Amino acid sequence: MSSKAEVVENLRKAVLDLDADRVRAVAQEAVRLGIDPIEAIDDGLAKGVRAIGDKFAAGEAFLTELVMAGEAMKAGVEVLRPVILQRKLQRKSTGIVVIGTVRGDIHDIGKNIVAVMLESAGFEVNDLGVDVSPEKFLDKTKESKAQIVAMSALLTVSTPEQKNTVQVIERAGVRKSVKVAVGGAAVTPEWAHEIGAEGYSDNAVDAVELFKKLVAS
Repeated sequence: MSSKAEVVENLRKAVLDLDADRVRAVAQEAVRLGIDPIEAIDDGLAKGVRAIGDKFAAGEAFLTELVMAGEAMKAGVEVLRPVILQRKLQRKSTGIVVIGTVRGDIHDIGKNIVAVMLESAGFEVNDLGVDVSPEKFLDKTKESKAQIVAMSALLTVSTPEQKNTVQVIERAGVRKSVKVAVGGAAVTPEWAHEIGAEGYSDNAVDAVELFKKLVAS
């Protein structure tokens, strides 16, 4: 029988190998052995994703590998989540984020990578998906008491929706209690400044550090 340390390490290795099926199998073994699911995520799955993220940032891994690492982590979390809910366990939250691709845009690869990287860093992530209206961003921000609203836009024609969303949040009177971060191929630091966003990042690895700073500020 594998030890707890071996199982957790095997989770990390399976993510590094981009093998979602193996991640799922090892996560099931972790459940059978009664291993703390939070530990399995933090010391196993998340470490694997962060390692791939570091390689990607250093130009040693491709975008497809980062996407596959994220999918592998998700496969493991899906197995472990019922145990977390059953035990009413909670990871120590780094912060609460609402994230989505703005209305009129259905591109989600970059947004999905950022969401996975944030989860691996301990953030509570509310992923609204794609084609998200300003009102939906607002509603989820209020409901989750989010500290950060993160908006992605790949298309130039959809960037005005980032500005619209900021204005909707302002009109609702919750702008002072939430930071705004924007990213995506169509977004520039100048645009982020123009719409009053506190944060801008053009890659998932830097986004995690940015979000940590935004929560702390």
